[in-house]
Amino acid sequence: MNIETLARFPDMHIDTAHGITGYREAGATHLRTLPVVLLHGIGSGAASWVRQLDVLGAGRRVLAWDAPGYGVSTRVANDSPVAADYANALRAWLDALNITRCVLVGHSLGAIIAGSFAASAPERVAGLLLISPAAGYGAASKELRESKRDARLKMLDEFGPQGLARERSANMVSQYADETAREWIRWNMARIVPEGYAQATHLLANADLAADMARFHGRIAVAVGAEDTITPPAACAPIAQAAHVSLQVMPRAGHAGYVESPAAYTALIDSFCQGIECHMKDGVPQ
Repeated sequence: MNIETLARFPDMHIDTAHGITGYREAGATHLRTLPVVLLHGIGSGAASWVRQLDVLGAGRRVLAWDAPGYGVSTRVANDSPVAADYANALRAWLDALNITRCVLVGHSLGAIIAGSFAASAPERVAGLLLISPAAGYGAASKELRESKRDARLKMLDEFGPQGLARERSANMVSQYADETAREWIRWNMARIVPEGYAQATHLLANADLAADMARFHGRIAVAVGAEDTITPPAACAPIAQAAHVSLQVMPRAGHAGYVESPAAYTALIDSFCQGIECHMKDGVPQ
């Protein structure tokens, strides 16, 4: 695993208007580079981004949060939350850290939160990068939403965090992933808090990322692993279409591509940021 790397980016937490938010951080604020905020997926946490923190932190401030209900982070109040509930918690965290504008990177369920925040506070998002985005089932029928939600909740109840890590973690990567990546994903998944995971399951059922993408008119990129079987390229294509961008397909990568192919995904994030920063003047994107 990445225990030595992880130790360089210890758990931190801060009181916000929402409650407590846990996070990990690297680097420092620079005039010519934007801070990058990394949002994890439903079966993960801030620690999953350590390889990105390690590399990107050399030239910019990089932060990865534990979403509400993950780690020590305060849960949202709504038992069946919508994306705006999490976006409000994100806003409170960024306010507490005095981050007024950033590049927002969301993976899977984190893409839903990132999209909601970008749609509601576009002035605070210099760029939005969605990696293997979960679309949500908010636009689907009530029956489909409930069946998807209940199946995942049943699995949580049956297996618990350790069992989910054992039964589900292999689905997160491609056949090309090494054992280090597989073990890292299992470790992160085994640490989920059941109550927070259950709320995130409701979020997935209630959300409609494509609708939020239609409302955000800033810089957007959407990428997916070629071997992703959870949100495959065909499922991500409508999100890219709603955002009016081309879908970037990352070779030899599964759903958690940034864990199994960290160099490629770190380069993706860095390139996206540099594309925005080359148009900056006195630290302000033009």
